[in-house]
Amino acid sequence: LSLKVSRGEMVAVVGSSGSGKSLLAHAVMGVLPYNGSCGGDIYYKGKQLTTKRIKQLRGNKIVLVPQSVSYLDPLMKVGEQVAGGKDRISLEKSRKALTRYGLDKEVDNMYPFELSGGMARRVLIGTAVVEKPELVIADEPTPGLHMEAAVRVLSHFREIADEGAGVLLITHDLELALEVADRIVVFYAGTTVEEAKVTDFADETLLRHPYTRALYEALPGRGFAALPGTQPYVKDLPAGCPFAPRCADRREACDGEIPVACVRGGRVRCILYTENS
Repeated sequence: LSLKVSRGEMVAVVGSSGSGKSLLAHAVMGVLPYNGSCGGDIYYKGKQLTTKRIKQLRGNKIVLVPQSVSYLDPLMKVGEQVAGGKDRISLEKSRKALTRYGLDKEVDNMYPFELSGGMARRVLIGTAVVEKPELVIADEPTPGLHMEAAVRVLSHFREIADEGAGVLLITHDLELALEVADRIVVFYAGTTVEEAKVTDFADETLLRHPYTRALYEALPGRGFAALPGTQPYVKDLPAGCPFAPRCADRREACDGEIPVACVRGGRVRCILYTENS
């Protein structure tokens, strides 16, 4: 995996379930499960993000909006939960954050079970932005929401990016990502296969990797054109390109190492571009 998020930018990571999207978020935050491990290097503002450093930054400069509203404490009132404490200054910050997302003062004294799904989502976003973070990681923030509500939730993250923070949006919904993001990073079987500007999706021929084109063709507006085959599990990964078994352009070189190529302002991991460069 390889990607970069800049200040004032919203980058969406898309891909099917099991491609490694949420694992990336948990690795950055240092909250992988006890039996999980990661290799490689993660940098924040030019310096390596060590275990000690992420503990200092987590929850203030770098925040995670988790996938499930079950992360809210069921025994704590919303106002105190967003504030992270009961002192007056923290509660004032909490109220300001909740007001920003259209939640009235009465919500402060409610428990999570008293909230609707959309309200709970906005409370989660409020907990993330109450301390003015510099990097927000939103892990699947729209599951179960109808289109109008989902667009409204994502517009909040767009506002956060426009105010100067970096936003990493992790989603399975490419259609929604194209509405709000600046760049799209495509994962397949634990591998970054393409990084493209949102504007590249206006013309299918501008897309570089065959899996990205297949993902685009599977959108409802494109006729749900499904690609034969399935994404491999980690224990069944083929040598070389993980997409090769499903690719119409597969060749012998696909079984070897596939470097990343810079093509038309984007990046792609595909032997076709390496051979032509």
